[in-house]
Amino acid sequence: MSDLGHVLVLAGGLSHERDVSLRSGRRVAESLREVGVDVSQRDADADLIVTLRNDPPAAVFPLLHGVQGEDGAIQQILTLLDLPYVGSPAGSCRQTFDKPISKGLLEKAGLNTPPGVVLSQSTFRELGAAALLDALVGRIGLPLVVKPSRGGSALGSSLVNDAADLPSAMVECFAYGDSAMIERKIEGSEVSVSVVDTGDGPVALPAVEIVAESGTYDYHARYTAGTTEYFVPARLPSAVADDVAQAAVRAHRTLGLRDVSRTDMIVDSSGTPWLLDVNVAPGMTETSLLPQSVRAAGIGLGELARDLLAAAVKRHAEA
Repeated sequence: MSDLGHVLVLAGGLSHERDVSLRSGRRVAESLREVGVDVSQRDADADLIVTLRNDPPAAVFPLLHGVQGEDGAIQQILTLLDLPYVGSPAGSCRQTFDKPISKGLLEKAGLNTPPGVVLSQSTFRELGAAALLDALVGRIGLPLVVKPSRGGSALGSSLVNDAADLPSAMVECFAYGDSAMIERKIEGSEVSVSVVDTGDGPVALPAVEIVAESGTYDYHARYTAGTTEYFVPARLPSAVADDVAQAAVRAHRTLGLRDVSRTDMIVDSSGTPWLLDVNVAPGMTETSLLPQSVRAAGIGLGELARDLLAAAVKRHAEA
């Protein structure tokens, strides 16, 4: 048995990504048991704080996705309870989860992100949607990607090839939040790079290349087996592979992230990486990207999760 003591995996919550979170939690808990860790899994519900105070675990591995899991809320609670946990500090989670803020920070650090704008639902409604969208298409061009400013798993996201489809894409986006990010679609290879740090500094794992059967890596393509083909490591020239790895580590450092992150990007025909999104709580399901990178690196998922928990315990003790 591991000498970590009893640890807790948090999964579930009330966000739109609850099902993904539960699947991630089960996968990590099972992987930890396989390497001898005493672990239990529970939901984030009204009894959570009382349970954590009455029977504090040695460490917590939060696998809550979306609001509550990635916006810094659960991290703030764990800090208030003085519990070691895997993942980024609350403030770093907040600024990363807010895509316009993280986009600005990444651009300031010299990283490439697609040209785009952010529109609130009230602006869209009150200032004349038709004229606003005409101006948007005229400025950025087509095709466009519309996505909620806060959220994950591609929920509420749409690819717009025709200007006539833009209004419905905006309405769908606003079903998942009150602000939309509209960016030019960058043509190229879609890749994802996970970064892990078990105490010796952030390291990029092998990039995953994503080829969705439908042409769009949406929620269905992400979590339905057989609908997406993955290449690990990504089919990139070695120099480009080095560039995407460096970009992911730079994004991790720029946003003040810790332990684990995943950066999604497009590599265009010239080999330039364009950063699309950075995730502070990457999925751990059977079809998720980080576990594929871990496997390609020759590491067991349970081994990595155990080492991340151990690093969190050590960090907490030293603090």
